[in-house]
Amino acid sequence: MRPVLLTSAFLPPIQYFARLYAAPTIYMERHDHYVKQTYRNRCHIAGPDGIQTLTIPIVHDATVRQTTGSVRLSDHGDWRRLHWQALTSAYDNSPFFEEYAADLRPIYDAGYEYLSDFNDALCGQICRLLGLTPTIIPTTSYADAAALGADDLREAIRPKRPWQDDAAFRAVPYYQVFAARTGFLPNLSIIDLLFNMGPEARLILRESIMA
Repeated sequence: MRPVLLTSAFLPPIQYFARLYAAPTIYMERHDHYVKQTYRNRCHIAGPDGIQTLTIPIVHDATVRQTTGSVRLSDHGDWRRLHWQALTSAYDNSPFFEEYAADLRPIYDAGYEYLSDFNDALCGQICRLLGLTPTIIPTTSYADAAALGADDLREAIRPKRPWQDDAAFRAVPYYQVFAARTGFLPNLSIIDLLFNMGPEARLILRESIMA
């Protein structure tokens, strides 16, 4: 696999994490223009009625075109508490929620100022819980994927683009708490895979990448 160029993402989908798992090097873009309605500040989890979207409110600055790395978190709507409440409601009965929740909850309570720092903390903790040690290099300016010899996935992995468009990824079924009611829901947040499969999530990530 070639190196990949990704942008910051909030509890990103399995497609994103599978690419992160397989790539020898990940260049993490911090200087791209912030785009609304992307995985930068939203994720999809599985609730009893199907897919549930969690969205982080941000501070909008209409005077400048914000970069992803400069976007600040908003405290509007007590979202940290509501997000954790939603995660608990969705995954309290999953096999590994109790084991991992205590490692993730403090990140929600840490008071991060910047969205990318919050995302990085969650991503880093999930990697540690799964025993993953990816080589992640933050960009110092807007990156040229060709110069880096990397696959540019900055805009390729997003909610409005079907995951089926990614020829290197396939959605591998695994246990989900509400599958009997909703059917299997593919390419949800990595948190769904973590809480449902625990250490075996690594095997799902490996199988998700097409050789």
